[in-house]
Amino acid sequence: MPDLPKKKVGIVACSGEEMPEGTVTRLAALRVLEELRPDATVTICLPLFLAGGEGDRAFARFYPTVAVDGCELRCAARATEMYSGKPAASLVVTDIVAEQGLERPQGCRRLNAAGRAAVEATAERLAGLVDTLLGQPWDRRRGAVMAVTEQPQVEAVEATCACGSGIPITRLAVNGRVVTLIALPPIFEQFHQAGKQPGDGLARELLETVRIYNPIPAGEEAAYAEALLREYAAFCAQKERTS
Repeated sequence: MPDLPKKKVGIVACSGEEMPEGTVTRLAALRVLEELRPDATVTICLPLFLAGGEGDRAFARFYPTVAVDGCELRCAARATEMYSGKPAASLVVTDIVAEQGLERPQGCRRLNAAGRAAVEATAERLAGLVDTLLGQPWDRRRGAVMAVTEQPQVEAVEATCACGSGIPITRLAVNGRVVTLIALPPIFEQFHQAGKQPGDGLARELLETVRIYNPIPAGEEAAYAEALLREYAAFCAQKERTS
């Protein structure tokens, strides 16, 4: 399989600044990212995600993601589901505060003692979810945890951050529209190093490899195969020119 980034868990934190719980989400996420699980997590920037950041959206589609929201509006969870897929897990600070009998946080810029306690409680819950998700096989094509009877299609491998996660994104023209596909460069590199030349006989193999990482709409397999073969031929030609 192509050498793709290693499985980590993406954290999407609420960006609301008008309420203390929003501050709690960001500080809790930061604690997990920098102290509790630094080697197992990456941050996904919610404003960039909403603005169309393809690296962040690709990561959230490719790997399990936890949305951490401040209140019942669940803006982070809703945005993740709208643009990438339903989060693997979701936390809401107000729920955690209520469950643990904590006082409501106060102070948007500087949290009071109750706010700091909420940060710790949320961070611990988030770290536990990270451990759980990393212990479960993740289907990169469906963007969901596999059933216990399923087998992982690819090995888990490492990413550094969501916006620079190392997950390559390619825009491809298929049937007159532009689609975004993940992992084409490493797939093409793997085929090229194996000495596989562009040709009709390679189209099906390309398609089957690409669909491990990307959903291919039913009935459009032939169009995708043709577009992939065309893109691979251009990749090989570029290799020849630069070799």
